[in-house]
Amino acid sequence: MEIVKRQFVLNKGSEKYIFRYEPGQEGLLLDALVAAANDARTDFDWFDAAVVSFKLTQSLIHQADEILYKDLTDPMQSCRRDVE
Repeated sequence: MEIVKRQFVLNKGSEKYIFRYEPGQEGLLLDALVAAANDARTDFDWFDAAVVSFKLTQSLIHQADEILYKDLTDPMQSCRRDVE
């Protein structure tokens, strides 16, 4: 079974930062962002870490939505029935 890796790429000036991780290892990705922001040898700063962590959050929300609504033909229609 092949493990699918995910990645985020941040282009900053002439530098490119690539963060790859396996599903379920998002905490390690956040640790890597902190380490990169603390590393004085790079231009990666706390704003950059915030941007990548925000993109990670958006990705996780999207994945959760796909799982929650994968069997529904019209998620909004289901919500309306629950309200009535």
